[in-house]
Amino acid sequence: MAKVIGFGDFMVRLSPPGYLRFIQSPSFDVNYTGAEANVCVSLSQMGIDTDFVTKLPDNAVSEAGIAMLRKYNVGTGHIQFGGDRMGVFYLEKGASQRPSRIVYDRKYSAIAEARKEDFDWDMVFKSASNLHVTGITPALGDNMPEVCIDAVKKAKEHGLFVSCDLNYRNNMWSKEKAKEVMEQILEYVDLLIANEEDCEKVLGIHAADTDVVSGKLNREGYVDVANQLCEKYGVKQVGITLRKSISASDNEWAALLYEGGQAYFSRTYPVHIVDRVGGGDSFAAGLLYGVINDFSPQKKIEYAAAASCLKHSIELDFNLSKVKEIELLMNGDLSGRVQR
Repeated sequence: MAKVIGFGDFMVRLSPPGYLRFIQSPSFDVNYTGAEANVCVSLSQMGIDTDFVTKLPDNAVSEAGIAMLRKYNVGTGHIQFGGDRMGVFYLEKGASQRPSRIVYDRKYSAIAEARKEDFDWDMVFKSASNLHVTGITPALGDNMPEVCIDAVKKAKEHGLFVSCDLNYRNNMWSKEKAKEVMEQILEYVDLLIANEEDCEKVLGIHAADTDVVSGKLNREGYVDVANQLCEKYGVKQVGITLRKSISASDNEWAALLYEGGQAYFSRTYPVHIVDRVGGGDSFAAGLLYGVINDFSPQKKIEYAAAASCLKHSIELDFNLSKVKEIELLMNGDLSGRVQR
């Protein structure tokens, strides 16, 4: 039976209500989130057994976040406690031509100061089939590259399928450091996930004839990117999201899966965005659901793209879509008509 382990940061998200700007708002809405936790919640909603691993301070705020994970049936038994604080990020939601803005306050968080001795991977991986990590976690602190490399190495020793989302954050570390660390992690990765910019910024592999700012995406250029990633790093599958940004409110959304030397493209969805944070994580979860259920490559990418399309319609970071809802969209029902 499949069981997916997510390992990474868990944070407090503070957002002004609705579309208020920071300067307008007298209050913040509180949520709990993290890239790998988002993947776990999404998979849990699809009926997959999941467990989230992190390190948190032993206090009431952490308890509230853990309670939210448990609400969505994510296992929390391997969370470690210590340190002084959870990381925080502030999100101002954009609309139309005004982009969203994020301000991070995550230095000196419990996970950022973790050491590899904090995690008993032999115990964590005892009944697991998959490990999911991202490029955010090794960027959190000086010890974290070693912690993450140890995690993926132990996962392969236990025979787990390892997936990794590059998830580059330029305000957390340099491109040079990201490349140095992520290339070591990729030695143990089976499925690599990225967006239009990550491959270039982290690994220096650019899609020809593409400009994400203007919205120009060359699909064949991304096939070449995926092929280079497989050949250079030995990953078996590459999933790339293809977002054409018309504005902060409207995008065109599609994705590519490269597997077995062949490229598979999803249909393209016109998306009117309610909340785009967590969109990439929902895509990763959709791909993993396809891997676990041994979908064909085309079905995998169609399922993952549809899952992520639906996430853009859901407030906050978690994709709370069920399998039947995703399959309905995947199979062509784009009407959004009321379900009675």
